[in-house]
Amino acid sequence: MAAVLAVNGVLSHRSAAALWRLLPQRPGPIDVSVVGIGGRDRRSDLRLHRSRTLGPIHATRRVGIPVTTPARTIADLRYASIRRYRSAVSTQELRRAIRQAGVLGLQIDKPREADKTRSELEHLFLQLCKRYDLPTPEVNVRIDSLLVDFLWREHQLIVETDGFKYHSGRAAFEDDRDRDLSLRALGFEVVRLSYRQVVKEPTRIAELLTAILSRT
Repeated sequence: MAAVLAVNGVLSHRSAAALWRLLPQRPGPIDVSVVGIGGRDRRSDLRLHRSRTLGPIHATRRVGIPVTTPARTIADLRYASIRRYRSAVSTQELRRAIRQAGVLGLQIDKPREADKTRSELEHLFLQLCKRYDLPTPEVNVRIDSLLVDFLWREHQLIVETDGFKYHSGRAAFEDDRDRDLSLRALGFEVVRLSYRQVVKEPTRIAELLTAILSRT
């Protein structure tokens, strides 16, 4: 509670997971998230995380302590692990936290349902848009007979996020190209992004999309 009050934030990441009994707390700084994008305050007892996307729906209280919801806690742990932040947990710990949430009956899928995404990759891309202040796209909408991942209707721009599981193999490759031809015939520009690009090259992707959106 003292750590949270010190910066007017909410307990998050590993510390939130410990409060929810998803993982044991490790010795060291307490993880606290605050809204914003400014520089990091250096304190030996805190690990401060700044976020543009942290909102009221992502926070609650447990034993009186402001803390990220179980769903946001798992999302933060997953993202930190992918980006290999200092606050990251191992793959085994992440799986343990998800299993424990199920055992305790804690809801961890609600945010994904709320933003209409259907996969982790889609969710990560939507977070990328928010983080880099891109206009919010429509999510999983139909263009003619085709369901597209993300659409900027005014700009005639579509982004398709291609996870390897559903887009590997010759048949999937041919289907994707056929979709692209159909969408281009309708006047849309199509950008396809892989999991690695969304996770490892967010700045490059944001700059590309900003350039496309600014010229249309």
